[in-house]
Amino acid sequence: MTTLLQKAIAAVEGLSTEEQDAIAARLLAEVEDERIWEQKFRKTTDDQWDRLAEQVRREVAEGLSRPLEDAFPADEPSP
Repeated sequence: MTTLLQKAIAAVEGLSTEEQDAIAARLLAEVEDERIWEQKFRKTTDDQWDRLAEQVRREVAEGLSRPLEDAFPADEPSP
């Protein structure tokens, strides 16, 4: 276990049972979500990545995309 995770668990230990359970549920959901995404990425073939890249290139060329800076302006606070 990492030092940061140990620190987080120590902080959670001081919370009420309900708060601990809520945080535990979110953490377990996050771990499961990561497992699912990792599985999906592992199953993605080179051909699928190539087709996705071509689709993105086509959308950019057709003006169907916008710069990342426009979607996430630097002056907006992070969530």
